[in-house]
Amino acid sequence: MSKKIVLIDGHSILNRAFYALPALTNSEGLYTNGVLGFLNILFKILDEEKPEYLTIAFDVHQPTFRHEMFAEYKGTRKGMPEELRGQVPLLKEVLKAMKITILEKGGYEADDILGTLAVKAEKEGYQVSLVSGDRDLLQLATDKIKIRIPKTKKGGTEIENYNTQDVLEAYGVTPKEFIDLKALMGDTSDNIPGVPGIGEKTAAKIIMAFGSIENAYEHIDEVTPNKARESMINNKEQAYLSKILATIKTDCELDYKLEDCTYQDVFNEDAYNYFKRLELKSLLNRFSRANVSVTKEKEKEGTKFEVIEEKAKAQDILDAAIKASNGTTIGFYLACEEETAVLALSFEEKAWLILAQEQASEENLSLQDIKAGLAALISNKKSFATLHLKEQLPFLPEGLSEGIDDIVIGAYLLNPLQSTYEYDDIARDFLKITLPSQNEILGKGSLKEFLKNKKEESVAYYCNHALIAGKAMPLIREELKQKDMEELYDTIEMPLVYTLFDMEQRGIRVNKEGLKEYGDKLTVGIDRLEKEIYEKAGEVFNINSPKQLGVILFEKLHLPNGKKTKTGYSTSAEVLEKLQHDAPIVGKILEYRQLTKLKSTYADGLAAYIGEDGRIHGKFHQTIAATGRISSTEPNLQNIPIRMELGREIRKVFIPEEGYLFLDADYSQIELRVLAHMSGDERLIEAYKQNEDIHRITASLVFHTPFEEVTSEQRRSAKAVNFGIVYGISSFGLGQDLNISRKEAEDYINRYFDTYPGVKTFLDGLVSEGKTQGYVTTLFGRKRPIPELASSNFMTRSFGERVAMNSPIQGTAADIIKIAMIRVNDKLKALKLRSRLILQIHDELLIETATDEIETVRKLLQEEMQHAAELLVSLEVDVNEGPNWYEAK
Repeated sequence: MSKKIVLIDGHSILNRAFYALPALTNSEGLYTNGVLGFLNILFKILDEEKPEYLTIAFDVHQPTFRHEMFAEYKGTRKGMPEELRGQVPLLKEVLKAMKITILEKGGYEADDILGTLAVKAEKEGYQVSLVSGDRDLLQLATDKIKIRIPKTKKGGTEIENYNTQDVLEAYGVTPKEFIDLKALMGDTSDNIPGVPGIGEKTAAKIIMAFGSIENAYEHIDEVTPNKARESMINNKEQAYLSKILATIKTDCELDYKLEDCTYQDVFNEDAYNYFKRLELKSLLNRFSRANVSVTKEKEKEGTKFEVIEEKAKAQDILDAAIKASNGTTIGFYLACEEETAVLALSFEEKAWLILAQEQASEENLSLQDIKAGLAALISNKKSFATLHLKEQLPFLPEGLSEGIDDIVIGAYLLNPLQSTYEYDDIARDFLKITLPSQNEILGKGSLKEFLKNKKEESVAYYCNHALIAGKAMPLIREELKQKDMEELYDTIEMPLVYTLFDMEQRGIRVNKEGLKEYGDKLTVGIDRLEKEIYEKAGEVFNINSPKQLGVILFEKLHLPNGKKTKTGYSTSAEVLEKLQHDAPIVGKILEYRQLTKLKSTYADGLAAYIGEDGRIHGKFHQTIAATGRISSTEPNLQNIPIRMELGREIRKVFIPEEGYLFLDADYSQIELRVLAHMSGDERLIEAYKQNEDIHRITASLVFHTPFEEVTSEQRRSAKAVNFGIVYGISSFGLGQDLNISRKEAEDYINRYFDTYPGVKTFLDGLVSEGKTQGYVTTLFGRKRPIPELASSNFMTRSFGERVAMNSPIQGTAADIIKIAMIRVNDKLKALKLRSRLILQIHDELLIETATDEIETVRKLLQEEMQHAAELLVSLEVDVNEGPNWYEAK
């Protein structure tokens, strides 16, 4: 069996990969989409080919022999975007770490290097696969040299394969004749002139008839059509030059031995470190766990981990921690599952794992022993740091845990664009240490299973949590101080941890019977709509199938603007909303989709989250949204639909405990009020001080209409502009919202800015600030990086501009609601009231209020929320009550 070699055109595949994936950056701000896409293609090729040898060729940024012959060669090419340019050396570093041979030589293009290697390998009996996005290489195809051209479709990669016969079938010429074809027709991408007036079809016809340019000139009188013959006669020298330029050189002088380019040990430790640094998480599973041993990593650094299972030894460690010098940050991490518990402790460059036994004895530790020991340690008021403090609060001593630092919260503030903030992420970002994640080293399982089946890895894994927490926190705090976010961390984000914990523990009560009735009501509506849709369609079909729905709408009912793809017509919500005025069936389909979503997500979905106490205990997250907004999961109660009445009705199933009712407090137009304050626009501030309908006031000013004569249509337009401005809305977006032309929408926006010029100046200043500094800032110092502003891509840059305008406003509003939450929760507890904060939904707080405390809580809500921040305009709060969430809202 012959040996196999894969040859890859580095720049060509990197370029293709870069444009196939959206812009991606790691926590350092390095663009990585091209590298990730390249590696995805590389691994796909290697998985398919399983070669013994591999080489990747790159172009060198200097003139080649072709430029010496024709100075304008490739002169029409645009320069590389900066986001791509920076990924070239990065990719080379990654490939070198993977021990993959890279070849490049001045004076030659990568095509010439690849052509030379391919011909040489074929002569020596190799099977050759040559991978490039450039069809110029088709001229090299033979029965043993296969040209592979990747194409990205729908997020996946398809590869076209060409041997001799494949080229002939696709282009009507042989691979060698492909050179002549290109010489005649020219190539705009390489700026090869060709013969004027001869396109691909004519060139193919000539080469199929004569086999080469030379033979065509020998029989020039026989060339047709006449126009092509005349052009060939007048441009003979240019035709021969074009052939030389188009011909890939296959005899380059290279210092290269095929047998030295073996493909082995690619997934080594150096490569792993690069993949971790670049955060190529989707590719990490290619490394075996043997290569990512966390224990080996720490042994190299001189940190030893010790397991403690006896009470006496544990006490010695705790005593040593208490005696640690002032200024020492003690890192800890407590993991508990039922009766299994581990406490990792780290200080003074050492780490221990104190392990609780299921069968505790006088000598062995129990969970209670660990909790008591940690309580005693924390009561000494040392500096403590951990990760995911909220998850550990059920096991920490109440009242003593304030003042503990959470490195996850700090890391999030310093870089809110990351997707995760686990111990390995923080070790990488702040300590420049590469560590594997839980999934890489332990996989999935319970604490008990880890300790039983992977004890060594578990010890290292948990000890590293404590070690990283203790070592990283001083660095994180120093950086927070440098970036003026220490106060934000200490006074908003860390206190919020305890407020969110309280809310999670309390949960919200659900009327199970009411939830079932709601589901039944939806089922009736869904059944009714099904029948109506079938009736209007004239047949029964699968409404949930986009393919079948597309056929009904665009082929049977002949609705306009149907766009057919390979998988059928698009039936997205955006498409259907434009069509609902053309046919009643479309409105029915949109309503059907809404009801089925409500049924699956809420009527059926919520039931799975109801606990034994009849309450849903959802999770609140403060490190997901880059703007600082809180998000919720399991379930997402912040995403309950409110636009349609039937969607709002789901709130009826959320009920307070007996003897309680709900108070719902909602900020009125908080983001617009923040905009008025931050922009300092006198007219907008004055409009709010009039304490009148802001949208009607804006309509009056924008449309030059007396306040009393403003129409409902004018008010609706003003409202859309008011809120749209906050989100950096474009004339196109506003036009769609109001169903008006783009020109009319642009006129509305311009009138708005003429009315409130300070807003325009403020928003432009935010974009300028974002471009200069790389980030924008909220009123409370929260910084939102915007790498998109430096993009060479217009759409990406435009998105960045919208983010720059919106983030300071939305982020400030998020900070205000967080301050209000903390103050309300703390005040309720300080007054020893039975009423409790249970939900936060964007600008709204929901309090489960004891009936005899209603007036006290109402006053408390008004006071704490209105004075969460002192702005140039007042913060207004609407407070409503009801026996369920629906009526309270």
